[in-house]
Amino acid sequence: MNPLRTPGWLAGSVRNKLLAMALLPLLVAFPLLVLVLLAWSSTAYDRLLITKVRSDLAVANGYFAQVLAEVGSGTRGVARSRALADVLRSPGSTARDTLEQQLAVDRELLQLDFLALYDPDGRPLARALPAGLSSGDAGHAQAPMPAPVLAAVDRTGIHRQAQLMLLEALELQALAPHLMRQINIPLVPTRNASPTERDTETRAMVVLSALPVRDAQGRTVALLAGGLLLNQNLGFIDHINRIVYPDDALPFGSRGTATLFLDDVRITTNVRLFQDQRAIGTRVSQTVRDTVLTEGTTWLDRAFVVNDWYVSAYDPLTDAQGRRIGMLYVGFTEAPFILLRYLMLGVIGLIFLGVMALSAWASLRWARSIFQPVEQMNRTMQRIEDGHAGARVGPLGARDELGALAGHLDELLDAIEDKTEALQRWADELDRKVAERTQELQASNASLQMAQAQLVKSEKLAAIGQLTASIAHEINNPIAVMQGNLDLMRETLGPQAGHVKDELLLLDQQVERMRIIVTQLLQYARPTEFGGYVTALDLNRTVADSLVLVAHLLSQTRIVVERDLQATRPVGMNRQELQQVVINLLINAIQAMPEGGTLTLVTRDHEDGSGASLWVKDQGAGLSAATRERLFRPFFTTKNDGNGLGLWISQGLVERYGGHIEAGNRDDGPGAWFCVHLLTEPVATAPADTGNGRPGLLGN
Repeated sequence: MNPLRTPGWLAGSVRNKLLAMALLPLLVAFPLLVLVLLAWSSTAYDRLLITKVRSDLAVANGYFAQVLAEVGSGTRGVARSRALADVLRSPGSTARDTLEQQLAVDRELLQLDFLALYDPDGRPLARALPAGLSSGDAGHAQAPMPAPVLAAVDRTGIHRQAQLMLLEALELQALAPHLMRQINIPLVPTRNASPTERDTETRAMVVLSALPVRDAQGRTVALLAGGLLLNQNLGFIDHINRIVYPDDALPFGSRGTATLFLDDVRITTNVRLFQDQRAIGTRVSQTVRDTVLTEGTTWLDRAFVVNDWYVSAYDPLTDAQGRRIGMLYVGFTEAPFILLRYLMLGVIGLIFLGVMALSAWASLRWARSIFQPVEQMNRTMQRIEDGHAGARVGPLGARDELGALAGHLDELLDAIEDKTEALQRWADELDRKVAERTQELQASNASLQMAQAQLVKSEKLAAIGQLTASIAHEINNPIAVMQGNLDLMRETLGPQAGHVKDELLLLDQQVERMRIIVTQLLQYARPTEFGGYVTALDLNRTVADSLVLVAHLLSQTRIVVERDLQATRPVGMNRQELQQVVINLLINAIQAMPEGGTLTLVTRDHEDGSGASLWVKDQGAGLSAATRERLFRPFFTTKNDGNGLGLWISQGLVERYGGHIEAGNRDDGPGAWFCVHLLTEPVATAPADTGNGRPGLLGN
């Protein structure tokens, strides 16, 4: 380690320790205290909101129980009234009209939705009809008391309250046909609700009081049924909401709501689905339904209600048999309280930040008087490291251990300066000797790397040679069978073969192409037994022929082909091999543009007249640095179904005739380009040594 760096390290260490000692209580204890306080206040705030909604639910339950009591006591008062008893004793045909008038008066007085009188066997006697409904309507006058209502008649007289009851549509029609328009509630698809196949709620939830009417001797002379329909009873739910959440009861703009559920369906609510439309027909989430209706537990927590988060309370509603048939809900929007919580936490945080800032300022002033001398020594060390060998600390105002340390440091620097000059002389001599030795080692290492690369190349050539020879041998057999069957077809068809002459000729050409590929495979397996067949080729014509062979691929894409074919010099190469190279580059470009684009083909003569070049440009994703580095290596591919031999083979074919292939990314936009450089007079050269061995002729 450089001894000159020690004072700088020491200064930083001392300063950091002093700062840590001064600021540790502020940076650790204060934040921990803030976090604990914030966590406690957040939890306490949540509990306060839950306590608030629990008390709101208690108020709503109290009012609901009061309604049950008022309906029960009101109906009981009508059943025991002298006026009703007098009318029942009145003979004559006008008794029914008198009964209906009396019941209508009582219904209006008690503000009930229905009030009906039946004989002891449940046959209708009279009912209170709303204005505009004729008593002669048979559907209203002839329906007997529904069986559930008849079974619910309090014949003992011990029940003081009305009871909740679920009625089917036909049962409500028999009891109060004028209320039928209120019970059909279309179900609205609701997020997180339990799955259901129903699209309409047709049941009715009623507050029902059914009592016997007795004469002076205690005999039952009639049955009286009265109550309220809760389906779409907006006045009822709005009254609950006004009781629980009167004007200005909730701060910060929070809105209080109340809802009655039949099962999990909102049958009356002041929650808004849209600005002027209530959320009647929407359903509660499955989590709340399971908790309240299935488990019978009161829900006290936040919940997503229709389109906003509410601090919510859900309480199960039961009928006379204790069955859970619905829920009573109260709650208020959570967002204003969340903003208040964040505001409160922010104020607490700001207070603590202010205290921390003042404390840190005082602590730093105390610590600065200690670490300033250390910093001065550190700056001296930095100047020496920057090349100012004559820099010194000099005298300090402090007369303590730090002042003595500064004096010793200056003495040490004087000694180090003398030793450094001697070490520099020795280092120069050592560097010269090391440079000489390094040159010798580099030469030896280069020779070793060349030998290693040649060994790897020979091993790969041997493996690929065995593979290609095996494949060529296996392909020759089906080629011979195919050619033989083609000849047999011509002989068998005779003159009729003229109708499929073009098809047979195409098969001959493809069989010949396969034969040539097999020959090339064998050539790479046993290069000494084969020789290249070179032809002076028109590069533009070869490109056009290759486009015909990939036309079926282009027809399946949205790729536009642009040609700029201006090469005039012929190129010397085997026609099939050049076509194989061009087709491989075209297929790669097509596969690089699955969403479509422009495929650009450019040919140009070499400026020195030695040959011509072909550029294939796509508008695909381009080539990454890692891909470009390994692009022409065997078995490297970026395709899921590729084998990584196409470009390697193409490079080998072109290099065999003295050419080469380059690749890169386009400068004028996204995509890659490949350039094939070919010679008019081919020069037999070995493929460039990429450490990969001689390429074969398998496609990718």
